[in-house]
Amino acid sequence: MQSFTDQTGYTLQLRHRPQRIVSLVPSQTELLFDLGVGERVVGVTLFCIHPAEPLKTITRVGGTKKVNMRRLFALKPDLIIGNKEENSKEQIETLRKACPTWISDVHTLEDALAMIRSVGGLTGATAHEEMVAEIGRRFARMRAPEHPLRTAYLIWQDPVMVAGSQTFIDAMMHHAGLQNIFGHLTRYPEITMEALAAAQPEVVILSSEPFSFDEAHRPVFQEACPMARVILADATYFSWYGSRLLRAPAYFDHLLTYLEMP
Repeated sequence: MQSFTDQTGYTLQLRHRPQRIVSLVPSQTELLFDLGVGERVVGVTLFCIHPAEPLKTITRVGGTKKVNMRRLFALKPDLIIGNKEENSKEQIETLRKACPTWISDVHTLEDALAMIRSVGGLTGATAHEEMVAEIGRRFARMRAPEHPLRTAYLIWQDPVMVAGSQTFIDAMMHHAGLQNIFGHLTRYPEITMEALAAAQPEVVILSSEPFSFDEAHRPVFQEACPMARVILADATYFSWYGSRLLRAPAYFDHLLTYLEMP
């Protein structure tokens, strides 16, 4: 019997190395496959999309907020991996009563690296320390702009919602050389278009999730903030805290180069 403490301070017991894993978080699902233990994943959410091909044959157990408990427990998992923000408190409590359940709580790059180490230890993967070290090296090589660009990062359209402080997105914006102009607000506050315009952003980021902004949404925000660069961005590089972090520094460097162009 081995004891593991998750990122919420909860301790779970594992009798053996997990062979039937259910992942309730898209970024952690991708991580499991990149750690080489994907063949042990038996259940994922509807929002788990990477890696696309292997996930085609894996059972879907509902959404991150609306897990189908009957379908999940029918899979007879010996480990469930979730997240404090993605999954509701009530669901987590129900899962913990029935099965070893490990929950992440990620707000910073350091939290993300600790999560990768822990998931590697939980599953008996061998590649997690090398992955953590390589992510650290790639982030360390990123260039820092002389003047971070004043940026609003939008996650929802109606009502308009932005990423504030105490979020992983806020931490990634900092690493990307972007100043979060709504960093004085916490979590994911609603704002008005008037407040967005009054903040005078240099950059307005329209993210690809949870709301899927596209080109049709750009004119509205460009009209509200005529002096800003209004861009679409791949949200996975700002909000996924697993193995996708290996590719995030290159994405951020490319994005910064683009934004600094006249």
